[in-house]
Amino acid sequence: MSQPPTDDKKVLARNKKAYHDYFVEDTIEAGVVLVGSEVKSLREGKLVISDAYVTVKTGEAWLLNMQISEYPWANRWNHVPKRDRKLLMGKRQIEKMGESIVRSGYTALPLEVYLKKGRVKVLVGVCRGKKQHDKRQDSKDRDAKREIEAAMRRKSK
Repeated sequence: MSQPPTDDKKVLARNKKAYHDYFVEDTIEAGVVLVGSEVKSLREGKLVISDAYVTVKTGEAWLLNMQISEYPWANRWNHVPKRDRKLLMGKRQIEKMGESIVRSGYTALPLEVYLKKGRVKVLVGVCRGKKQHDKRQDSKDRDAKREIEAAMRRKSK
């Protein structure tokens, strides 16, 4: 008997800084055009997405500033660590994201890089920048939630 396909994913990297500095308005899953040594390096978790962002050029979505370290055993066929990588998305998704990015205060950032059914995927978020007071309020809300959960655990014992 064959087992039903599972929709599990292995997260390779998360951009926690994006959730702290931005409000995530919308998310889009996209594939990435990679070379073989990049995939091998990604599987080892050798990537940095904290400085990366997404832009739209001539109707195509591009992921810029994502660093994938060189794969040590690829020798002369190795890749450039910080090159522009094309994102694989539908035409309407690219247009919608492009219109969102053009608005003042909005940007597109990679939130997660993960493996899904053996393919490398990027979760792109259309984000709006937070002000300092928004960050403080989020911190207060998080602390209050943590205190409430601790009180509930103490009460249930």
